[in-house]
Amino acid sequence: MRGGCGARVLKGSRAPVLGWICALLLASCGGGHSAPQIPVASVAPTISPRHSHPMQTIGPSLAHLRASLTREFTSAGPNTGAEVVDLGTGHVLFSLRANVRRPPASVEKIYTTVALDGEFGTGTRLHTTILGTGHLDSAGVWHGNLYLRGGGDPTFGDGGFNRVWEQGYGPTAAQLVSQLQAAGIHRVTGRVFGDESLFDARRGPPSSGFAPDIPDLGGELSALTYDHGGVTGKLSPAAFATHELVLTMRGMHIGAIASQTTRRTPPGARILAAVRSPAMSDLVRLMDVPSDDFFAEMLTKRLGARFGAAGSTAAGARVIASTIASYGVHPTIVDGSGLSRADRSSPNQVTHLLQQLWHTSAAAQLIGALPVVGVSGTTRRIAPGTAAQGRCSAKTGTLDNVTNLAGYCHSRGHHEIAFALFIDGPPNWTAIPLISQMVTSIVRY
Repeated sequence: MRGGCGARVLKGSRAPVLGWICALLLASCGGGHSAPQIPVASVAPTISPRHSHPMQTIGPSLAHLRASLTREFTSAGPNTGAEVVDLGTGHVLFSLRANVRRPPASVEKIYTTVALDGEFGTGTRLHTTILGTGHLDSAGVWHGNLYLRGGGDPTFGDGGFNRVWEQGYGPTAAQLVSQLQAAGIHRVTGRVFGDESLFDARRGPPSSGFAPDIPDLGGELSALTYDHGGVTGKLSPAAFATHELVLTMRGMHIGAIASQTTRRTPPGARILAAVRSPAMSDLVRLMDVPSDDFFAEMLTKRLGARFGAAGSTAAGARVIASTIASYGVHPTIVDGSGLSRADRSSPNQVTHLLQQLWHTSAAAQLIGALPVVGVSGTTRRIAPGTAAQGRCSAKTGTLDNVTNLAGYCHSRGHHEIAFALFIDGPPNWTAIPLISQMVTSIVRY
C-alpha cells in the first residue's frame, strides 16, 4: 500500500539499502495576503473578488471542459469523483459525485500542511539537544551522563546522508559535537542516553497497526531519529541516533559510551549543545514534493505534542482535524500521511478548503510546498509536455488502485482554478494517464 513517494531508506549500519530519491525542485513561496501566484512562466493571474452566481453562462470553453472531463471520468469508472472551481467567480465548473467521501491517500498531506503552517507558523524550527548531569573538570572530563533529547526533527542525521536524501537540509551530529568541543569536553565518564520521551513509542502509522512500516515510511517513528528513522540490529531509532552520535564524538576525539537503552532527561540537566531543524516552510516542502510519509507522520506527532494531548498520531490527527474544521471542512482524519484507508474526504471538501485559503498567505504557503505538475516531485510524470506542464501546483494521492490529484491551476484562459480529482478502482498505471488528461483539460479552459 502506497501513500506517495514514501519509503526511501532502510538503515543497516550506515548504508541505505532500500528507497529512491524524490527530486525537490520547488522553492518555498512567501506570505502576504494577496492572491498567490500559481507557477506558470511569465503569466500573472488576474483575480476577481470571490462570489457566486445563481446562473452560469455555458460558453464553448466551459462546454468543452465538461465534455472532456465527462469522457475521461467515464473511462475511469463509477468509483470516482471530482470538483473543479473557478476561484475568480466561485463557479463550479465541473462536479461529479463531489460529496462522496473516499480515501484521499496523500492528498491528505494538504490538510497536514495547512495545520503545520497554521499552528506552528512557517518559521518554526524543531530542536535536538544534548544535556548533561554532572560537571566538567579542568582536564576536560565530564563527570556524569549526557542525554540526546529529540524534538521530533525528521531531518537530523549524518551530513553525507542529508546531502543525498534530504537535499542538503538538516542538522548533523557533527554540529552538536563541535559545540561539545567548544565547551572543552574531551571525555565523558558516564553514558550517553537517547531521550525520545516527547513522542509515544509506536514506530509505525495506523495503517500498519502502529507496527514499523519500512516499505511505506522508510524508517521508524520516534521523537529522536537519525538518517530518516534509521535502525540497525536491535537498536531503537533513538538508541541508533545515540550510537551514531557517539561514533561521531569518538571521530572528533571525545571519549564516550552509548547506552543501548533510552532514558528521559532528568530535571535540572544542563544544556550543552543544540541544533535546529530547517524552518517549517522547508519541512512541509520536504514532505509534500516527494510525498514523504515519514515526514508526515513525524510532524503529525509533533502537532500532537505541541498543540494536543500527547505526542501521538491520534493527538496530532485531532489537531489537524480541528484546524481544517475552522475552514468549515470536516473530513475524517486518522493520520497525517493518508496511508490509512480509514481517512475519508470528498472532492468538495478539498476544493472548499482551497477556496477558503485563496487570497490568504496560507494559499501562498501551500503552493510553495507543493510540487509542480510535469516538473517536480511526484507530479513530474503527470502531464509532462502538455498544456498543464508548469501551470499547476498539486498534491498526488496514491494507494493501491487509488489515484488522486488536487491543487491549484492557472488556465490558458487566465482562470485561477481549484480542483480535486479522485479515481478509485483502476490500477494506478492506467489511472495516471487519465489524471494527466484531466488536468490538461482543466488548464485548457
